[in-house]
Amino acid sequence: MQYATLSIPTDHPAYAGHFPGRPILPGVVLLDQAQLVIEKACGVLLGGLSLAKFHSPVTPGEGLRIAYRQDAAMVVFTILHGERKVADGKFIITPESPA
Repeated sequence: MQYATLSIPTDHPAYAGHFPGRPILPGVVLLDQAQLVIEKACGVLLGGLSLAKFHSPVTPGEGLRIAYRQDAAMVVFTILHGERKVADGKFIITPESPA
């Protein structure tokens, strides 16, 4: 298992409209950031998401880390805030990936 930090700025524009008065990070932003970190760390292109589960919301300022494991066809990941599971899932590696 490999680990990395997910850095989501507290002033990310997605917080402003999701939801006023109680901002939480939209799942699509969380997955996008996870994909970028994994692609860079593993040197692969991720072409799809075969599974995603959201377990708890992310509020501004929460420190996030991602644990991930790569095999030939996919990357399995878990996103955590401390010991609290935020999300998990599986990205599919595109066949033309360099690694």
